[in-house]
Amino acid sequence: MDLTGKILLAMPGMGDPRFEKSVIFMCSHSDEGGMGLIVNKPAVEVGFRKLLSQLSIEALSDVPVPEVFLGGPVEHARGFVLHSDEYGAPETTLRVEGGFAMTATLDVLEDIARGQGPNACLLALGYSGWGPGQLEAELAQNAWLVADASAQLIFNVDSDDKWAAVLAAMGIDPVTLSGAAGRA
Repeated sequence: MDLTGKILLAMPGMGDPRFEKSVIFMCSHSDEGGMGLIVNKPAVEVGFRKLLSQLSIEALSDVPVPEVFLGGPVEHARGFVLHSDEYGAPETTLRVEGGFAMTATLDVLEDIARGQGPNACLLALGYSGWGPGQLEAELAQNAWLVADASAQLIFNVDSDDKWAAVLAAMGIDPVTLSGAAGRA
């Protein structure tokens, strides 16, 4: 099972409060593990312009700035830009099916600051990671629901509404979800 390019949606009863109602875009997934970015938990204390200032990157005043999210509990000091796939460099950009890409180098931030970045993007501080078999075990325990990703859901839905919007796109009413796993 390859979940690259999919969305993981935290199920009710998620045991880890850091992931409660999380929407995670999976940048990569293989037998060696997985890496994803939470795309609905804003980093309230760190705005994009503040981050650029800390990195000594000057931004044009009229450039639209992406929202900054807490991408997960691993490596909070590291930034990842999830973006549309028309932007990127072969050596530094991870291409993900479905029209997505992820770049984790300073040049993408510099390009965004100059108005030359990707058409759609968001910045995540830190990431969510799983070791070999860990995510599969969590799926078997009913911790996550897997959904198809779309640029509309990832880039254009308000953070507070993403969890419910992903469920709605799947035709699921949140009140019908249960945190209890079952087998037929």
